[in-house]
Amino acid sequence: MYDFAVMGAWIEFAVRWLHVITGIAWIGSSFYFIALDLGLHRDRNLASGADGEEWQVHGGGFYHIQKYLVAPDQMPGDLVWFKWESYATWLSGFALLILVYYLGAEFYLIDPAVADLAVWQAVGISLASLAFGWVAYNLLCRVFVDANQTALMVALFGVLVGMSWFYTAVFSGRAAMLHLGAFTATIMSANVFRIIIPNQKIVVADLIAGRTPDAKYGKIAKQRSTHNNYLTLPVIFLMLSNHYPLSFATENTWLIASLVFLMGVTIRHYFNSLHARTGNPHWTWAVTALIFILIMWLSTAPLHQGEEPETAQGADLRFVQAEGFEDVQDIVLGRCSMCHAAEPVWDGLHWAPKGVRLETEYQIARQARDIYLQAGISHAMPPANLSYIEEDERALIVAWYRAATGS
Repeated sequence: MYDFAVMGAWIEFAVRWLHVITGIAWIGSSFYFIALDLGLHRDRNLASGADGEEWQVHGGGFYHIQKYLVAPDQMPGDLVWFKWESYATWLSGFALLILVYYLGAEFYLIDPAVADLAVWQAVGISLASLAFGWVAYNLLCRVFVDANQTALMVALFGVLVGMSWFYTAVFSGRAAMLHLGAFTATIMSANVFRIIIPNQKIVVADLIAGRTPDAKYGKIAKQRSTHNNYLTLPVIFLMLSNHYPLSFATENTWLIASLVFLMGVTIRHYFNSLHARTGNPHWTWAVTALIFILIMWLSTAPLHQGEEPETAQGADLRFVQAEGFEDVQDIVLGRCSMCHAAEPVWDGLHWAPKGVRLETEYQIARQARDIYLQAGISHAMPPANLSYIEEDERALIVAWYRAATGS
């Protein structure tokens, strides 16, 4: 029988790889076009009627780029659309959310110490929150359509702070940070799917029909694209946060997540100002550094431990009851728990790596799949085999996991 844990791990790896590839493509094109738009020379009377132009050099060649404020006089025959990068990034990210957090809800999504949810409840909250994000954001854009755009960004920041608190109140710290990233990425991708591309299609349809396109469609699309530009860096931070417990396993996780969005604004403000030739605001780096130092200080609050049951619950009981669990428990306690503990005894460690604790039956059962893959099938753990786990001990871990899962 094929090892479904191994197959699942490789599928997860493949989807994650795809997600990173498409994310690079989307972010790269987004950053490039924002920089291009800001850097266009609009003080030139161009014979083509374009709004601005710029000369660039790359890869041994020169590029002459022009932008039309609304549209050219005639529809070009070889128009390139930038949309699949966004769609593929969201779809692969959602697939990864299903593989890791929905199918592994008991391990990564639900923390009984935070909210004792059933799997269906946790998944339902996750899906509803992503839909709510787009509805709330789109409504704000419509309400503030004629207002100062700074007011809109402040209102959006208020929503993000509220969602930061909400996610930490219902999910594990790791899942809370990841979901805030997914919440924001859903808004960004929906901007492309629901606003930017449809508006561009309206302009194209007008050109084909011989009508003069309305400039408002391009203006709205540019507004949403600018929002995406400022939200990109926080999303990347939130997606990477699951590797660093200091960001997701403290009492101040929601504050840390909120401040990350401010850092995204300060960093992008610097580059956008530079590209627009409106100044070189070095102060933004000082502000970013101060915010990051504040985040570091907030992370030193006690790590969120919570009160965990002393015995396994639900589906985890099969791992405790499986043949060989006593031997595996002794192996884990002897080879792993000196680091993976509430108070690690390994010199230099102040918290459990990735927030994973392996001191009780319940904790070992919850991490059964990772123990199997990282210490049984592979030699990833312990790192450099610092605790000298033996091959026969790895074999016992493999036999125990397979006995529990029937694989």
